[in-house]
Amino acid sequence: MAMDNIAFMDHTLKEPHISTSIGVLEKQQVIFEDLGKISYKPAWDYQTELFDETIAIKIKNRDLPAGEEHQPTKSYLLFCEHPHVYTLGKSGSMENLLLNNIALKEKDIEFFNTSRGGDITYHGPGQNVGYPILDLDNFFTDIHLYMRNLEEIFIRVLEVHGIKAGRFPGSTGVWLDPEIPAKARKICALGVKTSRWVTMHGWAFNINTDLKYYDYIIPCGISDKGVTSLQKELGREMDMEEVKSVVKEKFAEVFGCELIV
Repeated sequence: MAMDNIAFMDHTLKEPHISTSIGVLEKQQVIFEDLGKISYKPAWDYQTELFDETIAIKIKNRDLPAGEEHQPTKSYLLFCEHPHVYTLGKSGSMENLLLNNIALKEKDIEFFNTSRGGDITYHGPGQNVGYPILDLDNFFTDIHLYMRNLEEIFIRVLEVHGIKAGRFPGSTGVWLDPEIPAKARKICALGVKTSRWVTMHGWAFNINTDLKYYDYIIPCGISDKGVTSLQKELGREMDMEEVKSVVKEKFAEVFGCELIV
């Protein structure tokens, strides 16, 4: 199946795959880097550099003569925290941005059209943004399953904090009270791009996020559902480093990998 330049927000639900007992998949190594507080564009450029390098290795390996040793690819997980920014996916609509350019400038909010799937979302302080650049040939070649695994990470993270979360039918991401449509609210948004089974972009997990910034957009193009944060649900400011540590733990658990620095 060709996966060149596919960018999407997946809507097909499958059970997550946990790579814990299948030989070589048990301990794939993923290079972890926390970029700290960084503007959206340089983080996107860095992702793209790693993404392109991985694809270039795969193309070179494909063209090697039979019997010649292939160069192994690397996988990465980047964490960061962005200043206020709205990003629009390739399948999104500008109508879901409720501010004009003047208002964006007044509120000191950046805006970018991106190569990921999905619609409009917000990134900002108090949010854990994760960008996995994974060669899925080293894990499993099923993009729908990949999306379910990303969701599974945060379902488990929230369980650690005493919160039951799940999936909302027809909508990617992690939701609270998904079984009660009138109360359903999203706490983690997902949007990815893949090419040749290499991934980029990823998640935005609301920890201590200022939720008023969602009032200026129609988040993910969904007008009748709310957005929440860990801080709002638990009624206290969270320790970002502690929460990020749990996210790392659950990422490694769900993907059956080892995070290395």
